[in-house]
Amino acid sequence: MQLNSEILIQLENIVGQSFVFTDEETRNHYGHDETEAYVFPPNVVVKPSSALEISEILKIANQYKIPVVPIGGRTGLSGGALSVQGGIGLSMERFNKILSIDEQNLQVITEPGVITQVLREAVSEKGLFYPVDPSSMGSCFIGGNVAENSGGARAVKYGVTKDYVLNLEVVLPTGDIIWTGANTLKNSTGYNLTQLMVGSEGTLGIVTKIVLKLLSKNTHNVLMLVPFYKANEACEAVSAIFRAGIVPSALEFMERDAIDWALEYIDGLNVQVKNEIQAHLLIEVDGNYPEILMADAEKIMTVVEQFQIDDILFADTEDEKNALWKMRRSIAEAVKANSIYKEEDTVVPRYELPTLLEGIKSIGKKYGFKSVCYGHAGDGNLHVNIIKGTLSDSEWNTEITKGIREIFELTVSLNGTLSGEHGIGYVQKEYMDIAFSKTHLELMERIKFVFDPNGILNPGKILP
Repeated sequence: MQLNSEILIQLENIVGQSFVFTDEETRNHYGHDETEAYVFPPNVVVKPSSALEISEILKIANQYKIPVVPIGGRTGLSGGALSVQGGIGLSMERFNKILSIDEQNLQVITEPGVITQVLREAVSEKGLFYPVDPSSMGSCFIGGNVAENSGGARAVKYGVTKDYVLNLEVVLPTGDIIWTGANTLKNSTGYNLTQLMVGSEGTLGIVTKIVLKLLSKNTHNVLMLVPFYKANEACEAVSAIFRAGIVPSALEFMERDAIDWALEYIDGLNVQVKNEIQAHLLIEVDGNYPEILMADAEKIMTVVEQFQIDDILFADTEDEKNALWKMRRSIAEAVKANSIYKEEDTVVPRYELPTLLEGIKSIGKKYGFKSVCYGHAGDGNLHVNIIKGTLSDSEWNTEITKGIREIFELTVSLNGTLSGEHGIGYVQKEYMDIAFSKTHLELMERIKFVFDPNGILNPGKILP
């Protein structure tokens, strides 16, 4: 769509001329995230700095029925921040302040444009802990984490973003500004609009302030890397660890290719992998009492030694721990550097992981694609990277979608669902019928209509 000069002038009057951009370079820059090679530039990029400015922008958009897409750190993997219908790209980067850290109540109030790692480090300096740690935490925005209900490696023990959001200031598509809840740990007052907003992918409102619950910081952790000769046994060991009464703070699965590609991608990592090894588990336990952690680690060793494993590597120093985590967190970038790919974000009950992995490999053989799998195994969350490799463009554009649908059908048949933490966004919406009935989808459409009757806010996402 085209925006006339009158509308552009109104936008400039709201945020200032220097924060309205119509040049092609800027629009393209804000027209992509980390979802494959998609680029959908907005017609104009606007950078507000207050809820009132966003309110005025949305009033104009509602009046003229202009699409508005909130844009954060652009690290998403489901196309949630893509301006698929053009319109106004609303960059949230000027909302970059941590407003207060309440050490008495263990809470933080932050704007959505704060980088997640910056927030984690700021509260850590106060002896506090915000556990949610997506792999992109060094560049993703906390607002995007709320929009996607992001998880991360430590979700297995500590939960995901929704478990820490207490209250949100939200600008509705009509321009109204509301707080969704209360800054309390318990709230049984009316419908839970806070949790409705978390994970809504910017389709119901634009978050401008976030109240998060914090924890006290743990002082010790033990990290081990366990090599398995069989990938399916690595998956089997995940459930066995929990059945033994251990809840790790992180439990990550990495298929052989995932580690090999990460080691090639990152200079200076010295992790030796024998040719026969098919997969690794990266396992962490944390707490305040080293003797308890060592007892937990010994119990984990007893469990994994029931399977075909090689020597367990214990990270003895902070540098060694950081190196192992860097390897794990760099896998997505390494896969992207290696080949054109599609990433799916499956999640099943953890006991079903071996069946899921076996099924994915079988589907890959059927449709002629290779897959590289890794993820937060402790949650049953497996990231499936489908590699183009030598497939033709025709095969890539037609046959692969059939394979993806079968992967999702398998996932749902195992009592799982389509996405554990990446969201549905633009690229997965056509598979929503696998997970939801017509009645489910109609309810979601009605909820969307109640909040956004003119359909201006992040259109073309989630709903098929």
